[in-house]
Amino acid sequence: MASVPRIGAQSPPPLRPLGPILSTSVEPLGAVSQVRALADGHVIVHDNAGRRVLLFDSTLTSFTVIADSTSQTGNAYGSQIGGLVAARGDTTYFVDPVAYSMFVIDPRGRIVRVLAVPRPGDVNHLIGGPFGTPGVDARGRLVYMAAIPAAAPPGPGHPHAEPDSALVVRFDFTSRSLETVAKIGIPRVRYAPTSFESLGISLVANVAVVNTMPWTDDWALLADGTIAVVRGQEYRVEFIDTSGKISVGAKLPFDWHRMTDEEKTAQSDSTRREAQRQRAASIARGRAQRGVVTNSDSTPRAASSGSKRPQAPSGSAPTSLLLQFAAIDEMPDYRPAFRQGAAIGDRDGYLWIRTSKMMNGGAIYDVISRNGELIDRIQVPPGRTIAGFGPGGGVYMGVVDGDITRLERARTIVAGK
Repeated sequence: MASVPRIGAQSPPPLRPLGPILSTSVEPLGAVSQVRALADGHVIVHDNAGRRVLLFDSTLTSFTVIADSTSQTGNAYGSQIGGLVAARGDTTYFVDPVAYSMFVIDPRGRIVRVLAVPRPGDVNHLIGGPFGTPGVDARGRLVYMAAIPAAAPPGPGHPHAEPDSALVVRFDFTSRSLETVAKIGIPRVRYAPTSFESLGISLVANVAVVNTMPWTDDWALLADGTIAVVRGQEYRVEFIDTSGKISVGAKLPFDWHRMTDEEKTAQSDSTRREAQRQRAASIARGRAQRGVVTNSDSTPRAASSGSKRPQAPSGSAPTSLLLQFAAIDEMPDYRPAFRQGAAIGDRDGYLWIRTSKMMNGGAIYDVISRNGELIDRIQVPPGRTIAGFGPGGGVYMGVVDGDITRLERARTIVAGK
């Protein structure tokens, strides 16, 4: 796919490291997917792998449990992964996709009431991750990326594809009205008929074919309620304020790298291994919670795009375990500047974009001003991803420490401030 990005005229600022780590949590976590910093220094942490929501003190040494997955707690986490949403002030919502509800958490970490989600079909898009980080704007409207309904699949043996775009919307809690703000491009997943054998029976199922390096747009909610939409192929930012006024920034500078066929193959192989690792870890966690011992035979196998008859794991549901990857000629010739879910707003009104660039194992973030200019480039330490921001330049990250994850707090001042 010969999509050649156009180079912006602006020269990038020098790369600089994030500030020093100021504190690290003692409590071991499964993951740090979202962090909600409160005005008094406390932080609400979503440990999605451990299925817990915790309230840490400002030093990250002590905590209380807001919700977890044990049957003893009065505030159960739920059977599916949820998500945090920053509301107005220090109020936080926790989305329960099973109950189609949002639990309202007050500044002391107490669940005080329950709200219905805007639309049941959008509930999984409220949990964050690749769908962006939902939030509440200055007018009290919930901003999130909504799903575009796909046509009913034609059934096994017939290829089809999911929509390649989504909508950024604002939901008014009072009127229960939904306003479309922007349309963004997202990676398209197509489904191809694939033959395989399970328990000695030949079957045909539609298997997801994933592009491991797709072009995509992204979005984020800024501190003043402005919505920032990042366009992938042009690498520029469009801003939509609370009144609906749109302003467009200039193309951002980026060191575009043309991918060789060997690099594309290596990218697919790396993604395949990571998918297998994550699936095996998920199976192991689930079996551990049920008291079942996991063995090496439970690791699923991902089918390559050239496989004619992949084997499904014995006794498993094959349509959920098999995955194919797009051929290298379907991948873009230039590595995209970012992936889906890379944009996040800080507390000072800047937009941070986790780029596809790495240096010595550390991710590089582009920091964009409100007028769309690249004003800073910051590298986080190896193995870290920013999960949230606090006041005064606070930055919260998760870091893997052996078999566990810990929460870290650093501090940085954006160079253009």
